[in-house]
Amino acid sequence: MTLKPWREIAEPHSDVREGKFQQAEFAADLSRVHAGTANEEYQNPALFYQRTFITEGMRLLLDSVIKRLAGRGGDPVIQLQTAFGGGKTHTMLAVYHLAKGEVPVSDMPGLSTLLDASGITELPRARVAVLDGNQSAPNQPFTPGSAGVSPASTKGRQDGGAPTIHTLWGDLAWQLGGAEGYALVADADASGTSPGKAVLETLLSRYAPCVILIDELVAYVRQFEDGKTLTGGSFDSNLSFIQALTEALKAVPTAVLLASLPESDKEAGSQRGVKALEALSHYFGRIQSLWKPVATEEAFEIVRRRLFSQITDRLAAETVCRAFADFYSTHRSDFPQDTQESRYLERLQHAYPIHPEVFDRLYEDWSSLDNFQRTRGVLKLMAKVIHRLWKDGNNDPMIMPGSLPLYDGDTRNDIIYYLPQGWDPVMDKDVDGERAETTDIDSQDTRFGSLQACRRCARAVFLGSAPSTAHQMVRGIELERVLLGAAVAGQPIGTYKDAIRRLGDRLHYLNHANNRFWFDTRPNLRREMEDRKRRFQDKEDVIPAIRDRVQKSFAPGLFAGVHVFTPSADIPDDWQMRLVVLPPDAHYSRSGHSVAEERAIDILKKRGEQPRFKQNRLIFLSPDYDNVARLRDLTRSMLAWQSIVSDIREMKLNLDQFQAKQANKSLEEANETLKRMVRETWKWLLAPVQDAKPGKGLSEIQWEAFPVNPGAPNLTQEIERVLKENELLITEWAPVHLLKLLRDWFWKDGVQEVSAVNVWQQTCQQLYLPRLLNDHVFHHTVQAGAESRDFFGLAQGKEENRYIGFSFGERTSVFLDTVLLIEPSVAKTYAAAIKEPPAQGTPPGSTPDAPAAGTPPSIDPSGTPGTGGTVTRTTQRHFYGTIDLDPVKAKMQFADIVDEVVQPFTTRAGVKVRIAVEIQADYSAGFDDGLQRAVRENCNVLRFRNAEFEEGEG
Repeated sequence: MTLKPWREIAEPHSDVREGKFQQAEFAADLSRVHAGTANEEYQNPALFYQRTFITEGMRLLLDSVIKRLAGRGGDPVIQLQTAFGGGKTHTMLAVYHLAKGEVPVSDMPGLSTLLDASGITELPRARVAVLDGNQSAPNQPFTPGSAGVSPASTKGRQDGGAPTIHTLWGDLAWQLGGAEGYALVADADASGTSPGKAVLETLLSRYAPCVILIDELVAYVRQFEDGKTLTGGSFDSNLSFIQALTEALKAVPTAVLLASLPESDKEAGSQRGVKALEALSHYFGRIQSLWKPVATEEAFEIVRRRLFSQITDRLAAETVCRAFADFYSTHRSDFPQDTQESRYLERLQHAYPIHPEVFDRLYEDWSSLDNFQRTRGVLKLMAKVIHRLWKDGNNDPMIMPGSLPLYDGDTRNDIIYYLPQGWDPVMDKDVDGERAETTDIDSQDTRFGSLQACRRCARAVFLGSAPSTAHQMVRGIELERVLLGAAVAGQPIGTYKDAIRRLGDRLHYLNHANNRFWFDTRPNLRREMEDRKRRFQDKEDVIPAIRDRVQKSFAPGLFAGVHVFTPSADIPDDWQMRLVVLPPDAHYSRSGHSVAEERAIDILKKRGEQPRFKQNRLIFLSPDYDNVARLRDLTRSMLAWQSIVSDIREMKLNLDQFQAKQANKSLEEANETLKRMVRETWKWLLAPVQDAKPGKGLSEIQWEAFPVNPGAPNLTQEIERVLKENELLITEWAPVHLLKLLRDWFWKDGVQEVSAVNVWQQTCQQLYLPRLLNDHVFHHTVQAGAESRDFFGLAQGKEENRYIGFSFGERTSVFLDTVLLIEPSVAKTYAAAIKEPPAQGTPPGSTPDAPAAGTPPSIDPSGTPGTGGTVTRTTQRHFYGTIDLDPVKAKMQFADIVDEVVQPFTTRAGVKVRIAVEIQADYSAGFDDGLQRAVRENCNVLRFRNAEFEEGEG
């Protein structure tokens, strides 16, 4: 349902609508009304009462005045003591027009009801005297004109003209009785001494019913210096006059006095003003009647009557109010508890077209400022707000805190006038205007811009938090009140929540803690943090900080070493199992290009500039591509908070206690967040593998990637679990698996035994072989297999054709450095042969052609033990090998040749190895001079025995 805008329902007064109002017009001036020179809305009794809402306090006061003037009781002295701008003068004007009776009571809305309630059919016209402390001068006598003198007072005035008046009592007597009345106090006026209670009682009795209105009395009395007499009397004589006047009023049943006194010492002014206030309060306090201040709900009506002429469509207004009440009820968890009460609908209706939250903030928060006037200040501000919104065609259903046109210079100047210095940059940069951050966010994000969500939230926060001070225990307004001031009925509440969160990240002067938000003239710590983030560089600051956090994530475990962001040259090429943690720029992604695999290949193949041989000893942990950018940002945030806390401790940054605590808390949160992010980022285990099939060679290196659970309590244990479950790392190995490995790769091509240490070393080097944790796993497997005849036989060595330290199916000590693993069928035959008894007829040990019992038989070249007689032995003493290398992969292939072929020879003492390299290059177009020169020079340096270029046919 579309709600009608307020401007189509409530029409402002013409002066508000057209912007013709003057700020001074909101200040009621009692003296100008008495002189007949005031603005029409104050001078005309009918118009004044049309725009005046009779509050509960005013009703009680007027009822007392009516009864007093009619002689039916009522208070003789009424003191109006409220805060500056609390409506004292406006109330005096209401009494003034009531007592003067210049228009019928029926023309003054609200008075007929009061008279009926008092049982009075007609109120007599009274004489009115107005004493204004701001108009009177203690040392400046004056001669009054006819203006300002009541009609009744001029009847007794003599033809001699007006006298020169010196004192308040002279002025009072002249206003009440003209020359005749003045004659009663003429001597006292001339001498500056109080006329006394009897004279004043006579004056009041003669001219009753009468009303005496004294405004700003302290402002007058505080001008008298101690011990000094002026034409207006002295400090003591004026106090004596007030004392005598209040006593005289008790004796005259149809006379009443209303006097206004400031509420606080600050409003009293100087020390003499405070002294005058204390003395006057003492005298008035004896018989005063304190006036009840304006309630917030009553202020709704006061402001509405003064600013708006009428509600043109009451049904539409009620529809809007009900829609807002239903909106708050539907989203009860997002709004303050008081919005859920049934009376909140009544508040909406009473305040319409202004939202009650505007009044609550102005009357509860802004009125706490010393120079903000409760009624006048609100009227002045709202008049400018309504004029600007009317001019700009604002279409909000109600005028809310989020509607305030703080982009308007006049409105902004009026509202920050009450605040300390320093709010201009806050308004320009953060709150509202063309250059404000809120405007930029709304313009970039259409979801926010369609509702002006960021600007509305910022305005609501400003209105609710600007009057607060740094000394308050709890600062700012709750998120619920921000939403109450910004969200319009029917709009998505989630958009406003997102907007305020966005503001918390972007704004320079917005602070938030414990679900409360406030603006401050000092930049917030978050903005300070954001500014500092830009100081930190990746290489010098961010990566070392990340490395430190990653390093702390690991605990002792299966790996002999965990290498965090370590260069390949510093990762050992040994027989130990090692985990290589790749840096943030070597990220892994299942869906896209993975830098991790390329970086891991480089580490896997090389140790610095040298080839790496134990490739099956490395497992890699890689960061997730999607998390790396966020990780870098969080690290910068942590470093920024760290620098702020450090500066606070070293007194380099001057912050209040709250901000210091907030900085420490933010650092703790940043560290915790970074810790979680590190776990979420390094989540991919990469294991290198190769496929090898007989006759088809090796495949390219491939990568198996497995995710690590970031929520696991121990990262090291979680990595080990993933490796074990996926058989990427073997911690326990059965002999049957070793048997299969030996048959597939070692007992081939006539070879029936193999060195155990060679098998172990091959598993460390070849990616197509199982990856064992360490040599202990291999040793235990060999030890377990040695006890059975199903897997292999063992020998500690082989001398010519005999096995030394042979065992088969027996528990024995295994030393990997020397033990041979023998094919089981060969071991079985050999074991049977060494247990056969000597041939019959031949004494044991006497026949040279047969071995003695228990002596290992000789082994023929095929590995089959001899059965007796003379054994022919053949000894291979020379080896020759030729291989063609791929010129592109020659470096890597040659490294493999050295490791796999040359190394077994060089490890045996006495073996002479000679390696010759033959290089032949042919080019039909012929080699150019530059290439020939470079190759010849390099060959000389490398000491080639022969290096020649030859001519040949193309």
